[in-house]
Amino acid sequence: MRSHLLNAATAESYRRSVNEGVERVARKLATTRGPFTGVTPAELAPVVDAVDLDRPLGDASAALDELEDVYLRDAVYFHHPRYLAHLNCPVVIPAVLGEAVLSAVNSSLDTWDQSAGGTLIERKLIDWTAGRIGLGPLADGVFTSGGTQSNLQALLLAREEAGAGDLTKLRIFSSECSHFSVQKSATLLGLGRDAVISIPVDRDRRMQSVVLAAELETCRAEGLIPMAIVATAGTTDFGSIDPLPEIAALAAEYGAWMHVDAAYGCGLLASPTRRHLLDGIERADSVTVDYHKSFFQPVSSSAVLVRDGATLRHATYHADYLNPLPQALGSARAGGTPMTIAGQIPNQVDKSLQTTRRFDALKLWMTLRVMGADGVGELFDEVCDLARAGFELLAADPRYDVVVAPQLSTLVYRYIPEAVTSPAEIDRANLYARKALFASGEAAVAGTKVDGKQYLKFTLLNPETTVADIAAVLDLIAGYAEQYLGENLVHA
Repeated sequence: MRSHLLNAATAESYRRSVNEGVERVARKLATTRGPFTGVTPAELAPVVDAVDLDRPLGDASAALDELEDVYLRDAVYFHHPRYLAHLNCPVVIPAVLGEAVLSAVNSSLDTWDQSAGGTLIERKLIDWTAGRIGLGPLADGVFTSGGTQSNLQALLLAREEAGAGDLTKLRIFSSECSHFSVQKSATLLGLGRDAVISIPVDRDRRMQSVVLAAELETCRAEGLIPMAIVATAGTTDFGSIDPLPEIAALAAEYGAWMHVDAAYGCGLLASPTRRHLLDGIERADSVTVDYHKSFFQPVSSSAVLVRDGATLRHATYHADYLNPLPQALGSARAGGTPMTIAGQIPNQVDKSLQTTRRFDALKLWMTLRVMGADGVGELFDEVCDLARAGFELLAADPRYDVVVAPQLSTLVYRYIPEAVTSPAEIDRANLYARKALFASGEAAVAGTKVDGKQYLKFTLLNPETTVADIAAVLDLIAGYAEQYLGENLVHA
């Protein structure tokens, strides 16, 4: 079994196995005709269940043959131009190259003695991102598994900075369109979901700062503590960006920690034309960025950034075997000043909620070194331009109601039949159309609810998608919705 360990003696076997895997994936990418095959759980589950994990195949080629049946054939392929569903992006080749390198070397980014240069690369990318945001010279941060973890850590720091003896008095303010991880974080932090005060949005789905101001004043009058305000720069459903300058001013006035969830909108940091949409983000106390959304990186690649790196101490724990407390090391030479471990050895675990942690920063590093930030930003600009063209198409199509003009690359809309029918039937027709479309394998779209009504959603993150693709998918949706309504009419 030692022949399967990656080391000097097996380097050639490693090369052959990985090359074969890459060749198969490349062929799959080149020949995929739709984002999905339409396979159902009932069809695929028996194929997976039939695999006997206690009887290994012993051969990488055989395992890859089997993988075709249990995964590759029926995977959902985000690179296809008619995958228009969730916040999943096609990935850039330099990042995939970085993924291959980091998986093989297998550095762990918790301590210097497990990563060396990896630690410095991650720190360099944190400094680069903080500079793009404009957080100032004391800024710091750390890579995370995703936006949910980034938001959790930011709100942990906010809770500790609030210094409240009674956690029941702490309140978090976020828009009604903010990510569910805000409520989840409140629960995990011992505050409870009720600690989150939901602020209504305007017609553009942005937090109403006037209502926020009134709620903050009520909070103060009731003897409660405004722990944090979470502004969203790119809501999941609408891509809307909250009024960051107004929120920053209110956070300063009421002594609240300002967190900006820019998991989606962080691509604007690299945009040559749209960076101004994030004006005000530089006043945040913490920021979430998901490179695996709008920087076209493979999952996972995210980070949480803070204005004052000292606040990261709230996530610091010491273990003698890993990152011991500072100890004097003695003089390097007679009469010298004793060094301490702390400050001399950069251990990223001191900043992270995780211990063992992948070198995900390498993917972004390779991307920037090959493509440059402008190259990434131009790709994001393309999908934002596409969303604007898609909005104009929807707005001119009498079959559809579109909710709001996009700030980023998301469109929320629903099919409205020409013949008058009940609101419930319209909801069911849109639900049916989405499911039927996915089952057909021709395209994938997402769904959501707006004011209690069922809507559909395009999340446009593929620069290869065209307006013609959008028009074709809209025709497919209308056809499936009409099929549903027609069948129901016959049955009635």
